[in-house]
Amino acid sequence: MPSFITKLRWLDWLILVILTGIVGYVVIRVEGTLNYEWRWELIPDYILRYREDRGEWFANLLLQGLFATIRISIYAGILALIFGTVLGIARVSENLTIRLLARTYLELLRNIPPVVIIFIFFFFLSQQLIDALNLNSWSRSIARSDSAPVWEFFFGEMRRFPSLVSGVLVLAMFEAAFVGEIVRAGIQSVPKGQREAARAIGMSRYQEMRFIVMPIALRKVVPPMANQFISLIKDTSIISLISVQELTYKTVELVASTRLIFEAWITTAGFYFVLCFGLSMLFRRLEKSP
Repeated sequence: MPSFITKLRWLDWLILVILTGIVGYVVIRVEGTLNYEWRWELIPDYILRYREDRGEWFANLLLQGLFATIRISIYAGILALIFGTVLGIARVSENLTIRLLARTYLELLRNIPPVVIIFIFFFFLSQQLIDALNLNSWSRSIARSDSAPVWEFFFGEMRRFPSLVSGVLVLAMFEAAFVGEIVRAGIQSVPKGQREAARAIGMSRYQEMRFIVMPIALRKVVPPMANQFISLIKDTSIISLISVQELTYKTVELVASTRLIFEAWITTAGFYFVLCFGLSMLFRRLEKSP
């Protein structure tokens, strides 16, 4: 018997029974009041499906959306980390103008609803950049080339590459505000004695930040940074509003075409939970490791 089961007390079992009863009640109400017919047997085909004409398995709507969500999260997380670190350093700069510019950016993004930010960045930044770089023509040419499978492994369907770029840029610019505050807090948590010691041995401001402050600060910000990355994964659902075809967007498509309302959204919620909970457990293990 697993160890966590033996640790459960009577109150834990009572809570589990109550939760089970609530779930059962909701299911009964859905079937009775809404006259809803559950069709769970159809969901697996929209995750992974076998094509008899080609004799191979292929990722269907939900799995395509999950892969897109993972790609967007990774690329947006990297950009947010880079830009957020720059913002965090700028927040503690000795130059007043740099500090004010960084704080203005952070305060604006942290105090405006995410949906509004998403649309502002999409129309005034990412879309303008895509048009300026002519990414639409470039991605279509890549999609017709022999190297298309390699590109698709990293970026998905290349004809939708501009949409991916839009989603990554918008999400990265939004999340960078929160990363910047985490980095700023980490820098300010470094004891003054460390900085004074660096200056005493003749280090410049740049050397002090590079060799003393940032290494200490980055170790302290790992836990909140991990939590922010998990939040970023959940925030990818917002960019479905600008037609980025990640998991939430694909779920909306599935519901519209099949009317599998509860089955589709419960499955999507399960995907998000497994992904975020799995990363949470991984980060927790990494924090405990020496």
